[in-house]
Amino acid sequence: MTMFETKPAVAKRSTAGQRTITTVDLFAGAGGLSLGFHLAGRGFTPVFAVEHDHAAAATFERNFGCDVFDGDIEYGPTYPNKADVIIGGPPCQGFSPLGRDRDDASRARLNGLWKHYLDAVRTLRPKAFVIENVPEFQQSEQFIELLHLLNTDTELSAYGVAYGVLNAADYGVPQRRRRGILVAIRDADSLPWPPRPTYGPASESGLPYVTVKDAIGDMPARTRGTDPVIDGDEQHLHFGRRPLAMSMERYRAIPPGGNRFDLMRNRPDITPDCWLNKPTGTTDVMGRLWWDRPSATIRTEFFKPEKGRYLHPTANRVISHREATRLQSFPDWFVFEGTKIQIARQIGNAVPPLLGKAIADYVFAHAFAESQPE
Repeated sequence: MTMFETKPAVAKRSTAGQRTITTVDLFAGAGGLSLGFHLAGRGFTPVFAVEHDHAAAATFERNFGCDVFDGDIEYGPTYPNKADVIIGGPPCQGFSPLGRDRDDASRARLNGLWKHYLDAVRTLRPKAFVIENVPEFQQSEQFIELLHLLNTDTELSAYGVAYGVLNAADYGVPQRRRRGILVAIRDADSLPWPPRPTYGPASESGLPYVTVKDAIGDMPARTRGTDPVIDGDEQHLHFGRRPLAMSMERYRAIPPGGNRFDLMRNRPDITPDCWLNKPTGTTDVMGRLWWDRPSATIRTEFFKPEKGRYLHPTANRVISHREATRLQSFPDWFVFEGTKIQIARQIGNAVPPLLGKAIADYVFAHAFAESQPE
C-alpha cells in the first residue's frame, strides 16, 4: 500500500520555516486522530496523550514517541504547560446504540467523561479543540449541556464552534462511517461547516469514493497464520482464523454482496434457528463486502461475520486484521501493540486517520493559516 509514506517520527522534525503546532490527545485510543493530524503535514506534533486501555496506550507511545498517561482521566493526568490543539473522543458506549446493555452507573460515568475533556480545555487554553463521538451524542442531553457551557462558561465562551456529522467516505476513507465532530476555535466569529468533501458526489473534485478493492485488492486471497507478529519495524496482520467446517459451508453459500438472507435461501439446513425464526432485520449480518464500494463500518469485532458485513468480497473467510486497518485508512507501517483481540478493539474504535486529516486541514485553515510562515 502506498497511500502513506512519512512516519510520525520523521514528521516531528518540522520542515524549514514551518512552526510546530502541539497537540494533546485525550481518550486517544491507538492514535487514529493524531495520525490524521500528522498526515495533514502542517506541523501538528503530539506532545501528550491520555488513554486508559493499556494496549492502546502502548500503541500510541510506540508510534508517536510522546508521553502517554496510561490510566483513567478522572485520576488527574499532569498536562504539559501548554498545547495549541486538544483533540479526542470521549468514550461513546454511553451514547451508542451498541451500548444499550450497560448498567445505569456505567452509562452515567461514560456519559460524563466529556466534562473532563472540557476541564483540560480550561487548563491548557488551546487555540482550538476537536471532540469526536458517535452521531447520537449530538442528539443527547449531554450535548445540549456542552453547547450551553460553550456559550456561558467564562473560559469556553471565547471559542467559535461548528459541529455536525461527517461520513468518512467523503474524505477518502474506503469505509462508510458516520462520526459526530465538533470543532472549536478561539476568537473565531463564525466557522463554515462542513469541511469540504474530497471524494464522492458532494466533492468539488468529482473523484469517486475509495473502494474496498482500492484498499485491499492487492492483498493475497489466502491469509497466513492465526496471530499477529512484530518483526522489527514490520508487523504481520494478514492472518486468519480457524473456522469450523460448518462455518466454511455457510461462507460458501453467500454470493458476492450477499448476507444471511442468501444463506437462509440457499442453505436453510445450515442456517442457525435464530436467523430462520427472524425473517427481517439488518442486511449486514453475515454479509460480504463489495469490491466496488466503500466497506461497511469496521467495528471492534470485525473478525466475527455474525456481527456484520465482514466477509471478504470473494474469498471464503472473514477480513484479516491487516485488511481492517486498510479499510480504516491506517498505513501498513503503523504498529499495534497487544493481543489480536486487543488490536481488533483498537482498530474498530479508532478514528479513521484520513477523516482525522480532513479535520486537521480544517483546523489549520481556520486557526493557524494566517500565523504560519510562508
